[in-house]
Amino acid sequence: MFTKHERGSGRRSGRSGELHVGICVLVVLTAGAYLPSPLYPGYQEAFGASDLFMTLTYATFALTSIPALLFLGPASDALGPRTVLRWGIAAAALGSLCFVLADGPGWLIAGRAVQGIALGAATGAAVSLINSGERASGDGRAKVRACAAFVGGTAAGPITAGLLAQYLPAPHTLPFLVHLVLLWAGWNQVSALRKKEGASLRQWRPTRPRVPAALRPVFRAAASTGFLAWTTAGLFLSVIPTLLDRAGQKDLAVVGGILGTVLLCSLLAQPAVPAMGLRGAQLSGLVALLVSLILLAFSFWGPTVLIAVAAVAAGAGHGLAYGGASAAVENAVPPEQRGAVTGALYIAFYSGAGAPPIAIGLMTLGSSLGTATALVAAAAATAVPVAVSMVRSARPGSRAMA
Repeated sequence: MFTKHERGSGRRSGRSGELHVGICVLVVLTAGAYLPSPLYPGYQEAFGASDLFMTLTYATFALTSIPALLFLGPASDALGPRTVLRWGIAAAALGSLCFVLADGPGWLIAGRAVQGIALGAATGAAVSLINSGERASGDGRAKVRACAAFVGGTAAGPITAGLLAQYLPAPHTLPFLVHLVLLWAGWNQVSALRKKEGASLRQWRPTRPRVPAALRPVFRAAASTGFLAWTTAGLFLSVIPTLLDRAGQKDLAVVGGILGTVLLCSLLAQPAVPAMGLRGAQLSGLVALLVSLILLAFSFWGPTVLIAVAAVAAGAGHGLAYGGASAAVENAVPPEQRGAVTGALYIAFYSGAGAPPIAIGLMTLGSSLGTATALVAAAAATAVPVAVSMVRSARPGSRAMA
C-alpha cells in the first residue's frame, strides 16, 4: 500500500509526465506540418506544378486547420487528451506518408490537408495536457510553454528538412520517414497516458467562436496584430523558398535556416513580452513586422541578403506581436468563455497564414511570383498602421493591455 505522501508524489509525477508528453507531441506535430516548406521548389520542378497550385498547396493547411480546431479541438474535454492525441498522431502519420508516396501534385494537397486536420485536432489536447501538468507544479507557465512548443516545432520543421535534404539522400522522402519514426515514439508516449474516466461522445460540443461585446476592442486589436504576425511568417514559409531558388540559392540547408530564423527569433523574443507589457509588445512587434514587410517588398530587386535581414525582423516582430496578442486575450477573457473566444482568435491567426498565399497565387495568373509577393507584402505593410491604432485604442485602462 502507498502512504498518503507516496500517492501524492505519484500523482505529481504523473502530471509532470503529462506536461512533457504534451510538449513533445506538440513539437513533433508542428515540426511535421512545416517540414515541406524548403522542399516546395523541388516538388514544383518535379511535378511541373504552377505557382498558383503551389501557393494553394500551402494554404490548404490553414484552410483545414480552422474547421479541425473548432470541431475537433474540444473533443479532448469529452474523450480525454489520450484519445484525441492518438487521432492527431495518426492523421499526421497519414500526412507524412502522402509526401513519402508523392508522385504527383495531388499528393501534396492531400498531405497538407491531413496535416492541417492533425494539428487542428491535437493542439487543444496537447495544451490541455500542458495545463494539467502546470497546475500540478503550480508555476503557472502553461501558456508560455505551449506557445514555445508550437513556435519551436514550427522552427524545427524547415531547419531539419533543409539539413536532411541537402546532405543526405532521398531529399523528398527522408525528412518524412524521420517524422514517421518520431510520431511512432509519440504514439507510444501518448498510449501510456491514463484514459479519461466517463469519456463519452455525448459531451462533445464543437467550439462556437464568440466574442462578448465588452471584450471586442481588445479582441479586434489582438486579432489584427496576430493576423499580421502570421501573415508575415506565412510569406516566408510558403513562397520565399521558391523565390530564393529562382534567385540562385540552391542550398536547402540555407533555405531551411532562413525559414527557421523567423521562428527562432520569434521564440527568443517572446520572453520579453511580460517585461514590455502586452500593449508595448504588440506595438513594438507591429513596428518590426512593418520593417520586415518593407524589406521583403524590395528584396526581390536587390541583394538576397535583404531576405535574411527581413527574416530576423519578421521573427522578432512575430514573437512580440503574437505573444502579446495571445496574452492580451488570455488575460481579458473569463475562464468560462475562453474556449469560444480563443477559437475565434485562432481563426484570425490561421487566416493570416493562409490568405496571403492564396492572393499571391491568384495574382500570378497575370504577374510574376516575385511581383505578386512584393505587392501582397506592401498591402500587408499598409495594414500595420490600422492595427497600431486598434492596439492604442483598445481599452487603455484594461489590465489585459497593461
